[in-house]
Amino acid sequence: MNEIPSISKEIDNNLINRLLLKNFNSVSPYFYKLIVEWMSDAYKTFNDLDKFLILIYLINTDFIFFRRNNINIKFDDFYKDKTLEIDKINLIQISKDLNIPKESVRRKISELENNGVIKKKGKQILIVRDAYEFQKPVNTIKNLSFIISETSEVLKKEKIVLKSINSIEVSRLIKNNFSFCWYQYFKFILAYCYRWRKYFGELEIMLIGLTIAFNSVTTASTKLKGVESYIDKWRDEILQSNIRGINAMSISEITGIPRPTAIRKIKSLIKLNMVNIDNNKLLHIKFDKKTLVETSKLQNDTINDLSELVSRTINQISIN
Repeated sequence: MNEIPSISKEIDNNLINRLLLKNFNSVSPYFYKLIVEWMSDAYKTFNDLDKFLILIYLINTDFIFFRRNNINIKFDDFYKDKTLEIDKINLIQISKDLNIPKESVRRKISELENNGVIKKKGKQILIVRDAYEFQKPVNTIKNLSFIISETSEVLKKEKIVLKSINSIEVSRLIKNNFSFCWYQYFKFILAYCYRWRKYFGELEIMLIGLTIAFNSVTTASTKLKGVESYIDKWRDEILQSNIRGINAMSISEITGIPRPTAIRKIKSLIKLNMVNIDNNKLLHIKFDKKTLVETSKLQNDTINDLSELVSRTINQISIN
């Protein structure tokens, strides 16, 4: 008989939240890499982030079903000969849940149908196998595993657990508990996109801002390595450090967004007092007081959601 898990082994969500706020510098490079690469890959799939978001919203009905019925599906099994039939698509609900106008949802679903990603089968909607391949999260699992592993290092440092879990082992365990873990990931990423889309009005401008921020985060995190970096101190370091910026061409190459479009959206970020451009035409994160207050609240909400994703994933892969 297998050993019955002990309640004492459960990692509390509030504890993870406090540790992430206290040690955000350790996790931030992995977090920004996860989001920038996920959003860039999503954009490159259809040259349209909203269209990709609608696709994973529909695919998420699988994960909701598995979670509701306590079914665990492994990664390889989920992507084997996979299709999905949906009785009907509720445009109003999709519009509400993703904060995308109803007519835009209707148009993008029609475009997905024209692209052969979605097919009609009588009164049902069939999401074809290729759609699953489009969003197969090989790179995302790897990046999420780094976040989980780094968090486990913090837990070990704080003497909450005896040993940490390396990223390779985390990745293996996520794949073995895929339907549970990806239910949690989709819950996180859909809420993340909803929150920031509401703030910016679109996701492409958010992706460009994140790419500029990622450039600063990587450098600043190296300076703060080994230092306790509460979130406010971390923000100050990001904004005050003399970090070499990134140019529009590099942003376009990373995100897949055409350079003229990227430049137009960069100008919007400058008007929003979130980005400035130096004499070498390099871009830097720079917030005024009002923007800092607004985005700090949204970032704190994101860390709350990230804490839930991390704690639930750790508990799933370590207790089960």
